Amino acid sequence: MIAVLDYGIGNLRSAEKALQYVGADARLVSDPEQARRADAVVLPGVGAFGACAEALRESGLDEVAREAIAEQRPTLAVCIGMQLLFDESEESPGCHGLGILPGVIRRIPPGVRRPQMQWNLVEPVSRDGRSSGLLGDKGEWFYFVHGYAAELGSPADLAGTCQYGATLTAAVERGSLFATQFHPEKSGRAGLALLARFAKACGG
Repeated sequence: MIAVLDYGIGNLRSAEKALQYVGADARLVSDPEQARRADAVVLPGVGAFGACAEALRESGLDEVAREAIAEQRPTLAVCIGMQLLFDESEESPGCHGLGILPGVIRRIPPGVRRPQMQWNLVEPVSRDGRSSGLLGDKGEWFYFVHGYAAELGSPADLAGTCQYGATLTAAVERGSLFATQFHPEKSGRAGLALLARFAKACGG
């Protein structure tokens, strides 16, 4: 079972339904103990970094996410969910993320419309001669809605980039942890294919 962590923010049904569409046993889960029994975890997020970080802590699901990643259970973080993996964000000074990946979330550079609300080409980044297990080995178009992006503390975590005023972090990967700044559940065929690969990595 894949637990889509429900900590009271945004429309989580779309992530749940997209995973179910590709054949995964995905369920919205708000109870930490139930989430701990899941085979895999999805950490979604929409809105502001600070509000999402606070809601995640208050729900008790922040520790569930940490434990799942530490235990090498497949984990997918999406949009603000990806940003929450890092230490902090310029969007919400003084508010701390999960601190799982080193780095800071910074505002998209000037010169382009902010936030980015559009389809954009995501190019996979080869690491040690191989590309990401979820992104594959060729560029694909995905849908973005964000005004901030990750500045990585460890370049080895980079799995995909897009161009929007600068080269932005579009996806990161470390072991069984994978995260996207874009929304796979809103990205048509390419997004469903990515979610199907994630479900397969979960044993589904």
